[in-house]
Amino acid sequence: MTPNAASASSGPSRRSFLASTAVATAAVAGGMPLLAACGGGQDGNKDGTTSGKAAQKLLPTFAATSVVTPDIPAKNGSAAGFTKAIADADLKTGVPKKLGSGGKLKIMAPLWGTPPSNSNPYYKAMNEAVGVQITWQNQDGNTYDEKLGAVLASSEIPDAVVIPGWNLSGKIPSAINAKFADLGPHLSGDKVKDYPNLAAVPTDAWQRAIFGGQLRAIPMPASYVTNIAPFYRKDIFTKKGYDLPKTPDEFLSWAKDATSAKSKVWACDDLKWSAFNIFGALPGSDKALWWNLQDGKLVNRIETDEYLEALEWTRKLYAAGCVHPDAKAAKGDAANRFTAGQVLVFNGDLSAWYGQTAQQLTQNPDFEMGAFDIFGPEGGDPTLWAVQPANIFTFVSKKASKQQIKDFLALANYCAAPYGTKEHMLTQYGVEGTDYTVKKGLPVKTTQGTNEVNGAYDYTGDPAAFIAYPDLPDVTKQMVEWQQRMGAFTKKSSFYGLTITEPNRWTNLANDFEQLEDDIVRGRKKISDMQTAVSDWKKKGGDDLRAWYKKLLDDNGSAK
Repeated sequence: MTPNAASASSGPSRRSFLASTAVATAAVAGGMPLLAACGGGQDGNKDGTTSGKAAQKLLPTFAATSVVTPDIPAKNGSAAGFTKAIADADLKTGVPKKLGSGGKLKIMAPLWGTPPSNSNPYYKAMNEAVGVQITWQNQDGNTYDEKLGAVLASSEIPDAVVIPGWNLSGKIPSAINAKFADLGPHLSGDKVKDYPNLAAVPTDAWQRAIFGGQLRAIPMPASYVTNIAPFYRKDIFTKKGYDLPKTPDEFLSWAKDATSAKSKVWACDDLKWSAFNIFGALPGSDKALWWNLQDGKLVNRIETDEYLEALEWTRKLYAAGCVHPDAKAAKGDAANRFTAGQVLVFNGDLSAWYGQTAQQLTQNPDFEMGAFDIFGPEGGDPTLWAVQPANIFTFVSKKASKQQIKDFLALANYCAAPYGTKEHMLTQYGVEGTDYTVKKGLPVKTTQGTNEVNGAYDYTGDPAAFIAYPDLPDVTKQMVEWQQRMGAFTKKSSFYGLTITEPNRWTNLANDFEQLEDDIVRGRKKISDMQTAVSDWKKKGGDDLRAWYKKLLDDNGSAK
């Protein structure tokens, strides 16, 4: 069995907070630095990264699992796809032997919602299955960065801490090296074979888990194909006889025709992030990915024509009145406007394909959404850039005993059991009859399960990226195949897969660019204002930062 509510390794529930367009946009926003501490030293704030031969000594040996064969194998960086439900009686065993010692661990993690009691049936069942007694210290995900900063600055750190990549800013990167343990002695090379499900985690994801020259974290693997998809109301397109635009000019022309403010219908919501993909701008999800070596010179995304062209095209959509006024005012929820039929196109996390469809089909059986293939600036094939293959990490305190580290790895190995196993079923759905019931061969969460089975154990270990929605198999297939098509045009930039610590003097250098982008597309600023800002950025340290990144690349090489 598998999720029939937002739940997949490449999206919710393992990343249920990304189902919100607002949060998803924030998570990938260039204004939210996704920097992490890496370098050659053992402790403290070490600038740089670890790759090449140095990284090879730290990385676990990869050993794929074949417990269940996906209906749609991963291809071109996509997730694997599972379109069929697996009955309880047919679930495989992913952890033959209980690895936990019965010890205790305290784990801090973000939670978007009301924290459940630590004595709830789901937590009890997981603790018993793993052989480790976990006490969860769940914190409000919306203010998690503040809590992290306070906890890491104190002497009282939980045994393990979940840290999303977008919270790795300020003083948090330096605290990681100082406060968290090296997991390499337990996982590097063939040592990972003691934890077979962790051995099946892709090497690219483990590369991202190297902090301060040591393997310090359990990563959450993800597809490296862009997670921002341009969704359209397929049912309305069919009804109106609209053809999918295949060039930026065709889209603008269609948008003008499709917009009717009088009828409260606008062609689109804010499409800035799709515009970056259409015009081939380097990704904004991680500042290390802003850089790429082109013709021997390291270039930043904000210096490129593609970046400016994307902003100019988005500005034209706003200027023509084709964008919903609430998007211009930056209020409300784009997905809600989309499902209400107020906008016909919006960009959001790929997980919205399932989440919005499942929700709407209970109210509107004719609802249908699709994601159009990203086209290039002149039409035809696009140039897309890979996003990072992991961006959520769980660390173990340096004060943890050797047995506590082993118990944590036992937990991570259990939670990383693949789709189609009993362990995955328990991690994702909890206790049958309490947290979920089976209807028409599919697990359906109860109200209790919805409130309790989320945002905990599924952060501490994950298999390779997969998408599995057997209640909507066509949506599963479309999601994976969209990733595969887009993956065929996806390149890896110079710092793909690396976790970088920029020197403190430059970490805030580009913080104002996202706001300037938004001002430009909404007509409050001009393209020339961006060009001026880029010029100032170079003078204030951008060119020095370029030289620093170039030396980093020369000394360490890339991880591609």
